[in-house]
Amino acid sequence: MFKIFPSWLLALVGLLMSLQVLAEPLVDFSLPDLSGVQRHLSDYRGKWVLVNYWATWCPPCRAELPELELFHSGSDGKAVVLGVNMEDIDHDSLAAFVKEQFLSYPILMAGASPGPDQRLGRITGLPTSYLVSPDGKVVARQVGPLTADAIRRFIKQYEKSHKTG
Repeated sequence: MFKIFPSWLLALVGLLMSLQVLAEPLVDFSLPDLSGVQRHLSDYRGKWVLVNYWATWCPPCRAELPELELFHSGSDGKAVVLGVNMEDIDHDSLAAFVKEQFLSYPILMAGASPGPDQRLGRITGLPTSYLVSPDGKVVARQVGPLTADAIRRFIKQYEKSHKTG
């Protein structure tokens, strides 16, 4: 028996699947987190990494924050979300916002400059997310909000179709 999925969910999963990037080595980047510690993308090799570009003024970004937290906190250490804030905002305001939203994943401060985002790919709108495989390759890009379930389904499908034997 076929299970009926909402059309928006099928479109989202289809978009994620269609936006797979040819597996090329990932260029590393480094940005400071809210504690001032430089975080490198390569620090997370061996885990799935969702790099999410966002801003506090962006309604769709704000709407997806609980889903990203759910994905991050429910991954049993196998995945991490890196939230890359793309606005010119002072540290204290951003830290207060993150605390109010109960976000436990690392928030990196890129500012309004277009620096490291070009290493993963173009940012044509916010939010934009890139999914990086445990071996450090970009495997998907999504412009627009994501759900925890959609991310998990994509990872499961990707792992199933890329098994090595």
